[in-house]
Amino acid sequence: MHLRVTGFSVIISILLLYCSFGNAQSIPELVRQADQLEKEMKEPAAYNLFREILRQNPDHLYALVRCSELSSRIGKLQTVKSKQMEYYQLAFDYAKRALKVNASSSDANTVMAIAYGRMVLMRSGGEKISHVRSIKSYAEKAVLLNSHNFKALHVLGRWHYEVSDLNMMERAGAKLFFGGLPEASIDSSIYYYERARALSPAFLLNYLELAKAYYRKGQKNKAVQLLQYLSRLPNTASEDLLVRKEAQQLLKQWR
Repeated sequence: MHLRVTGFSVIISILLLYCSFGNAQSIPELVRQADQLEKEMKEPAAYNLFREILRQNPDHLYALVRCSELSSRIGKLQTVKSKQMEYYQLAFDYAKRALKVNASSSDANTVMAIAYGRMVLMRSGGEKISHVRSIKSYAEKAVLLNSHNFKALHVLGRWHYEVSDLNMMERAGAKLFFGGLPEASIDSSIYYYERARALSPAFLLNYLELAKAYYRKGQKNKAVQLLQYLSRLPNTASEDLLVRKEAQQLLKQWR
């Protein structure tokens, strides 16, 4: 009798363990684990967990958004151009799927703007100009849907910075093939960067780009102060290592 009870107890324990394991791998738990890995700057591991969520639920909006943004981030860290493009294409594909699930998602529009932004770096000519127009369109929609979306505001700041610096050939091409581009200015760039900074005071990349904008405007002291402040902030993403390195290089040049 004792043996039977013991055997039965073992079976119950195994079943409970199995159930616990199953619950541990539920989608909400996987999301929690993936978010934690991302906070720990373990982006590839977080990315793989979000992909597992999509394997279980291909239309999981949050996982699609995270996979898109993480693909953009991981791609930026690649040293081989073809590998970068591979990740940027994945970022675009995930963003496209996210928008298909919910075109009115501010986050989905944001990651599409980011994906286009990363792909612009790999393009030239008319295709580049086409992407530039798309960046603004998706970022503006993201802000319209959520005025506190600091990432979309940052993208708009970068858009104004880059477009206001296009050379004559690129502007001529934009006018010839696309009827021109919307007006862009360094003042608008600073405006959007400052709005992003107010909403997310620990966003390192925003400080770097805002410093560049102030420097171009002729406010060197302001630019240096921003980079010095950036150097005292903690990293929140792996690409912050690149941001910090560039900031240090600029400080040496501007002093």
